[in-house]
Amino acid sequence: MRFFILLFSLLFLSSCYEKERNCSDFKTGTFEFEALSGTEVFKTTITRNDSIEVDFYQGKTDSSSIRWVNDCEYVLTKINPKNQAERKAILIKILTTSKDHYTFEFSEVGKVKSSKATAKRVKP
Repeated sequence: MRFFILLFSLLFLSSCYEKERNCSDFKTGTFEFEALSGTEVFKTTITRNDSIEVDFYQGKTDSSSIRWVNDCEYVLTKINPKNQAERKAILIKILTTSKDHYTFEFSEVGKVKSSKATAKRVKP
């Protein structure tokens, strides 16, 4: 019986723990993250202000508009999509933050499948 009370107490206390998220610290700035595509790792640099995000990837530049849903979530929409796939909006959710990193989850709007990555601040 004591075991169950102890187990319940631990589960209850651990469920109250919430990781710190200072998402507003990462709304603007320059960030880098690496993504895995197949067997290759690609580095992307992002420069973001309140309403525009510019991605620098493999020598190419791509711009997207930003619509903030709340302090920790925003939707990216390509400004000049080149094909149907690029017309799909991307939902970004900041999951955790630290001094100069944040972990985020991204997926197409309306899709369940998502991926995670960690971005590092290069410049504020």
